[in-house]
Formats: sequence, structure tokens, C-alpha cells
Amino acid sequence: MNKTSIFAAGIDTGKHRLDVALQGCAQRLEVGNDAVGYGQLCAWLESFGVKRIGIESSGGYEKAAVRHLRAAGFGVVVFQPAQVRAYAIFRLQRAKNDRIDAAMIAACAGAVESVREAPDARFEALAERLTFLEQIEEDLARAKTRREGFRDARQQTLLDQEIKRLKLVRKNEIAALGRALRCHDDLARRLDLLHSIPGLGARTALCLVIRMPELGALSREEAASLAGLAPFDDDSGQRQGMRRIWGGRSRVRRSLFAAALPAAFRWNSQLIAFYRRLTGAGKPHKLALIACARKLLIYANTVLMRATPWTNAHAAT
Repeated sequence: MNKTSIFAAGIDTGKHRLDVALQGCAQRLEVGNDAVGYGQLCAWLESFGVKRIGIESSGGYEKAAVRHLRAAGFGVVVFQPAQVRAYAIFRLQRAKNDRIDAAMIAACAGAVESVREAPDARFEALAERLTFLEQIEEDLARAKTRREGFRDARQQTLLDQEIKRLKLVRKNEIAALGRALRCHDDLARRLDLLHSIPGLGARTALCLVIRMPELGALSREEAASLAGLAPFDDDSGQRQGMRRIWGGRSRVRRSLFAAALPAAFRWNSQLIAFYRRLTGAGKPHKLALIACARKLLIYANTVLMRATPWTNAHAAT
């Protein structure tokens, strides 16, 4: 029998447990973060007529629950922890535990104006493989740094072998991820379009296809903001603060930074001229590099929007 209809629910995610609350209702539920728990959760939510569910991103522990809930027909909003905490501050809610957090997430879900369409399911597995590649690159960077600190010949040899091994793993993972992506005709076309941009190599192209599937359907300002490369105003009254980039998808931003430096010094004539114009006007290197990374992202957005390979005419957009 259907109980009083509830608009939204909130789920606080733990490694082994889900704490569930209903918006404006004292009812609570605790279930396991497993297939059995998901079945119990769906039945309970359906009994209250819940249509929208908020869940906090929790290091990947929420992913299986999100998949199950969406497959069951619920609208799911995945919140970043900072969003929920900011809403709690707005509501003057200082206490914090799993039950309180679930209720706060339910309130957040009810306050959202609309639920975005569920992301393409293909990207979850691809993103996991890309994350593994990024971790290999972090290990490689640490090994190189460690190598600089040792003078003992034996330690240097061991670290040189480790660096060589990690470089090979990185190379193989990039190739394997590219092959996996090319199993999908639409993603392969996007990858080829990005490859046509001078200075935007295979590694960065993979990141943009997988971590920014919205590219090509955004304005240049939206794309820059999503990657955390948009300079935001910091003005108040007569004070004009320094504009700074903030937020966004940090892994996308790091990939673009890594590509922007060689592109602005060697590979992309438009970015070379752009970088020289900025530094010639007195802009510091870091600011000019951020602007080049943003410009590279805008180029990527443009070629995907137009569905045509790069030409120098794209630089004028």
C-alpha cells in the first residue's frame, strides 16, 4: 500500500552501509551497500512514491547504488560533498552524522530545480581505466623525483628500472585505452577530431573525450568553467580583486596544462603567437599558460561543435 507521497530522498553512502532519509519525513532506513540492500531500498522508496533521490559522491562507493537506482527508474542527483556542506551551513546545521547527512542530502535533492539526464554508461568503465593511467603517471613522477635524491649507484639503478617499467606501462595503457574507445564509432570520431588540433596529443584527447563528454554542446565560457579554467571576478564596491580560476574538473585541467606548455612553445603556431603576445604585454608565465590551456580547450570545443577537423580558421573563434 502506498504511503504519503514523498518528493525526494537522500542517501549518505558508506563503504558497507547506506543511510536513507526522506524529505520532510521522520522515516529512516539503513541497508547494506550491496545488491540485497539495493532491492530493499528500491521497494522502500517506491512505497513512499519517491521520484527523486540525492546521493553524495563518496570515493566511488556510491556508484553501484546510483546505477541500480537509475535502472529502477528513479531520478538521481549526485552531489559533491562541498555542495551538501554548503547547504548545511546555509541551513545553520552544525551537527553532523550519517543520519543528519542523509536528511540534508534529501533537502538538497528537493531544492534542485531539475535532474540532469543520466550520463552515458560507457564512460564509467572508460573513466576507471583513465584513472588507473593517471595513477601510473603519478607513480612515475614520484619515482623521477625520488631518483634525483639518491647518489648510491644501486638505488639509482633500481629507480631507473622502475621508471623504465612505469613508462612502458603508461605507453601500453594509453594504447589500450585508445583501442577501447575506438570500439565506439561516435567516440572514435570525436577522438580523431581532437587529434587534428596541433599540440593536443593522444593522452589529452583521451581525457577530453572521456572526462568532458559535454564538449561540442557548450559555449566557450561554459567549457572553460567546467574545466576550472574560467577566470572569475572578485570585485566588491570600488575594490577590484584579482580574477582567479577556481573549481571545475581538476583532472581535465591538469591534462590541458600538460598539453598547453609544449603546444605554446613548439606545436601550435596560434598558441605560440598567443603566448608571446601575452608575455610581451607583461603577463607572467603562469597566467599566460592558463590562458593557453583555456584556448586549447576552446579549440577542442569548436572542432567538436562543428564536427570538422582543425584549421587555423578555428583559432579566430
